[in-house]
Amino acid sequence: MRICSIKVLCSKLCRGILWNIDIIESIPKTMEKFLGSSGEMVKPSAATVKTVVKKIAKGKLATLEQVREKLASDFDVQTACPASTMKVLKVLAEEEPSVCYWRVIKKKGELITKFPNGVQGHALLLKNEGFEIDFEKKTPVVIDYETKLFNFA
Repeated sequence: MRICSIKVLCSKLCRGILWNIDIIESIPKTMEKFLGSSGEMVKPSAATVKTVVKKIAKGKLATLEQVREKLASDFDVQTACPASTMKVLKVLAEEEPSVCYWRVIKKKGELITKFPNGVQGHALLLKNEGFEIDFEKKTPVVIDYETKLFNFA
């Protein structure tokens, strides 16, 4: 696929992120072990990730893995590209701060350093929603995050 044809179809192109176009491609052989599967993956658009993240209810959290699993399920592929998903989340956090990106955490409850203002900014937004944060660990974590996980089903 040529970039020029993608730009024509996009209503918005922000920092290299396609706003309205999701790309499905084969998982490269070099990534199969890392991703734990072969087959296809989706490189989600910002609009698609925004739609998924907006489903996370106030008082609930979702891990990056849950978001990627939901994206993969929606596109009937094996996985969602972790790098693309994180990049889109970061752009949404910076460009559309009203999207509840702060409700997304890492798989062990860790906060995400790539969000605006780093883990301190992430922690502040989570604390404003009533979550407790443990700052004793190398990377701060949400206390009892397992009991607060959102179910996309």
